[in-house]
Amino acid sequence: MRVVVLSDTHAPRRWRGCPPAVAAHLRDTDLILHAGDVCTADVLDELSAYAPVHAVLGNNDGPDVAAWGAPETLELTLNGLRVAMIHDSGQATGRTARMRRRFPDADVVVFGHSHIPMDTTADGVRIFNPGSPTDRRRQPHGTIGLWTITDGRLDARIIPVT
Repeated sequence: MRVVVLSDTHAPRRWRGCPPAVAAHLRDTDLILHAGDVCTADVLDELSAYAPVHAVLGNNDGPDVAAWGAPETLELTLNGLRVAMIHDSGQATGRTARMRRRFPDADVVVFGHSHIPMDTTADGVRIFNPGSPTDRRRQPHGTIGLWTITDGRLDARIIPVT
């Protein structure tokens, strides 16, 4: 299973349509995960034209994103991999232990909010932040996550798209 992981697209201020470098990866994906701060449900509709989308609410998301079906947290199993999603995982100190307590059954927790790409394993859980493809803040590049899930095993990469 091929999965594209996004967060913090911040439409329409930063996302005025799917950037070509992002779209190139969406064309061949089986599923899209969005870790919040979509800002408008139009982005989720646009992404849904490529593949099914699972999204969580971010602190900048409006009622239309909630009405689209994005909850505050989400837990799902993808090809044997137990995935949890939340927008804001809190401060960096103690993050993995906190995510393990919050999602005790998860193999990996996807989050956003900081715009800082991260793929770390500690305290018995892997945490993954794809960064932002459109609002890199102090990061050198806008980024997304690319996952391949095979029988519960995750091969994950964070790649630049700007």
